[in-house]
Amino acid sequence: MSENRNTILAIVLSLVVLLGWQYFVAQPQLERQQAELQAQQEAEATRLGAGTPSSTAPQPSSGGDASAPAQAGAGQTIFASREQALAATSRVTIDSPLLEGSVNLTGGRLDDLRLKAYHETVDKRSPTIVLFSPSGAPEPYYADYGWVADPGADIALPGPDTVWSIEGEAKLTPETPLTLTWDNGAGLTFKRTYSVDENYMFTVAQSVENATSGNVTLYPYGLIARRNIPETQGIYILHEGLLGVFGEDGLKEIDYSDLEEEGTIRPAKVSDGWLGITDKYWASTLIPAPGQEFQPGFTYSGKTGNYQADFLGNGVAVAAGATGETSSYLFAGAKETKLLDGYEESLGIERFELLIDWGWFYFLTKPMFFAIDYFFHLLGNFGVAILVVTVIVKLIFFPLANKSYVSMSKMKLVQPQMTEIREKYADDRQKQQQALMELYKKEKINPLAGCLPILVQIPVFFALYKVLYVTIEMRHAPFFGWIHDLSAPDPTTLFNLFGLIPWDPPQLLMLGVWPLIMGITMFIQMKMNPAPPDPTQQMIFTWMPVIFTFMLASFPAGLVIYWAWNNTLSVTQQYVIMRRQGAKVELWDNLSGLFKRKKPASGDKS
Repeated sequence: MSENRNTILAIVLSLVVLLGWQYFVAQPQLERQQAELQAQQEAEATRLGAGTPSSTAPQPSSGGDASAPAQAGAGQTIFASREQALAATSRVTIDSPLLEGSVNLTGGRLDDLRLKAYHETVDKRSPTIVLFSPSGAPEPYYADYGWVADPGADIALPGPDTVWSIEGEAKLTPETPLTLTWDNGAGLTFKRTYSVDENYMFTVAQSVENATSGNVTLYPYGLIARRNIPETQGIYILHEGLLGVFGEDGLKEIDYSDLEEEGTIRPAKVSDGWLGITDKYWASTLIPAPGQEFQPGFTYSGKTGNYQADFLGNGVAVAAGATGETSSYLFAGAKETKLLDGYEESLGIERFELLIDWGWFYFLTKPMFFAIDYFFHLLGNFGVAILVVTVIVKLIFFPLANKSYVSMSKMKLVQPQMTEIREKYADDRQKQQQALMELYKKEKINPLAGCLPILVQIPVFFALYKVLYVTIEMRHAPFFGWIHDLSAPDPTTLFNLFGLIPWDPPQLLMLGVWPLIMGITMFIQMKMNPAPPDPTQQMIFTWMPVIFTFMLASFPAGLVIYWAWNNTLSVTQQYVIMRRQGAKVELWDNLSGLFKRKKPASGDKS
C-alpha cells in the first residue's frame, strides 16, 4: 500500500510543482516583462510620431524583384482617442448581422471593425468588442491591400495616402458590395471591391484596367498590421501572436517576442494556406484563394513597434487595353468553432480549424468541446452540460476505474499480511519486496492500480481546461447563482464573507465558494483511505486539498465545478465498490479521528 501511495504522491506533487511554478513565478514574471516592453515601445513610438507600419510590402520570390513603397510612418498625426482618428478621414459604413464599422477612403483600408455579438463584460450594456482601429489611434490594427511593381518601373500605384472614389453603393453590407476606384492619371485605373458575408468573412477583389499602349506586370499583396503587443494572457497553454498554415509545413506559430528577435520571418512559398494575427478569442487572417501561389511573411519594425503578417502573390500581367484581376479572403472576427469548420469546408481553406489553439490533447479537446456544446443546445446551460459530460467520461472509464478500486479494496483486505511481511523482513529489504510480490500475485493484486484513475484524469482535466480557456463559446457562459461566466474565476471570496464585508481582497485571497466545495470534496476523497504511516506523508496529504483549493481558485469556474463534481462521483464510486468487496471504508474513522484528542505517551504528565 505504501508503494501505491508513494507513486500517487509523486504524480500529485509533480502536478503541484508545475501549476505552482506557473501561477506564482512564471506568469507574474511574464506579465512584468510584457508591461516593461510595452512601456518602452509606447515611449519610442511617441518620440518618433509613428502611427502606421514603416515596413515595406514583401518581395516576390519569383517573376521579378518587385518592391513596395514604404507605408506611412513618421510624421503621422497621433490622436488622443479612436473616435478622433475615425473622424479625421472620410469613410464608408460597414453594416452586417455581426459586424459594424467603416472602410477608410484614404488608403482604402479596412481599419474600423466592432463585433456586434460580443461585449467587453457580461453586462450586455457594456461596449462591444473593438477588433480593428485606424492608424493614428492609440492601438492601430487594420488590414490593407494593394499592388507593387518591379524595381525601376515608373508606375504610380495606390498607397496609404491615396484617396479612393466610390463606385455604386456607398455602404458595405452582405447584399451590397463596396467598390472603390482610383485613376493614376497615367492610363491605369485601379479598383478594389470589398464583399462581406453574414458572419466574419470578407472577399477582397482587386483589378487593374490598362489603358496604356504597353503591357504592365503588377504583384498583389495583402497585409494585417498592429502596433505594440496587445494585452495577452501570458500563459503557456495558449498561443497569442502571429500564425499561419503553409501547405505541407502545417501550422507555424510565432510569438511576438520571437518576431522581435528575428525581425523578418519568411516561410517557403506555397499555394495553399493562410496567415494572420490571433488573440485569445478574436483573429484576423489573410487567405489567398486556394491554389493561388503566394509568398507569406511576418515582419516587425522596432521604430514603430509594428507587427505585420503579409502575403505577396505572383505577378499579374495586364496587356494593353486589358484588365487584370485577383482576389483573396479576409477573416476578421470571433473564433467560433463551427463557423471556422464551415469555412474550412465551404471555401477549401487548409486546416482553418487551427486558428483555435486546441493544444497537445487535440484528440480529446475538440471532441470534448463538441460533446459539451451538444448538451448545451439540449439543456440550455453550459455548466449543466459540463456536469453531464463528466458523468459520460466517468462511464467511459468505468471499467478501468472499477478495476482500480477493486484492486485497492483487495490491498486493504491483505493489509495485515503486508504488515506482517514488513515486520518479518524488516532488516532484509530484498526478501521483503519478494514476499510482497508473491502476495500480490497470489491475491491477483496490482499495486499500481490505484494510480490509474489519477493518470486518466490528468489529460481529461487539461483537455477541459483548454475547452474552457480557449473557446469563445464558453466566454460569458453562465451557470447558476453567482457564476455568470464559466470561463472566469469564481468572483466570491471567503475573506470578505462572500460579499458581506465591503472589501476587495488581493487576488491571492480570492477563495470563492466553488473552490471551497472542490477542496472539501478532495479532502473527503483523501480521507477515504487509511492515513499513511509516515508522519511526513500524513502532513502532505492533509495539506494537499488546502493547496489545491488556493491554486484552483484562480482557474475558470467551470473547471473548478468539473473537479468538484468529478471528486463527488469518484468518492461515491469508490465507496460502493469498497463496500461490495468487503473492505472497510476509512472515511468515518479518519474524519472522527481529526476531533479526537490524542492520548499522551506514557510518562507524560501533561
